Amino acid sequence: QVQLVESGGGLVQTGGSLRLSCAGSGDIYAMAWFRQAPGKEREFVAFSRWDGTTYYADSVKGRFTMSADSGKNTMYLQMNSLKPEDTARFYCASKKRSGLFSRAREHYEYWGQGTQVTVSA
Repeated sequence: QVQLVESGGGLVQTGGSLRLSCAGSGDIYAMAWFRQAPGKEREFVAFSRWDGTTYYADSVKGRFTMSADSGKNTMYLQMNSLKPEDTARFYCASKKRSGLFSRAREHYEYWGQGTQVTVSA
C-alpha cells in the first residue's frame, strides 16, 4: 500500500518562494503534484520520476521545479515567483505500479492529504 504525506505549505507574499515535500512509502515509480483552489477543479502542476524526468503545467513552467531524493523516498516542489493565483491546496499523487506520465487526476490511485499554499497580494 502506498502512502503519501505532504508538508511545506504556508502563507507567502507575491514573489516569494516555498518548497513542498512529499514523503512516500510503498512501491512508488513516480509522483505528481496537483492543486485545487476553492470552487475550481483539481489541476495538474508537475510530475517526476526518480530518474529526474519531469513535466510541468504551462502555468508553472520556469517558476516551479520538481526534484527527487530516492534515498529518502521523497519528492520536492520548489515554487518560486509565487502569484496570488497559485493559492490552492496542493496534493501529491502516485499511480499504482506505474511511472507513465499523465496529467489526468483520475489516473492516480494514491493521494496525500494536501498542504495549503496561500499567496498574498
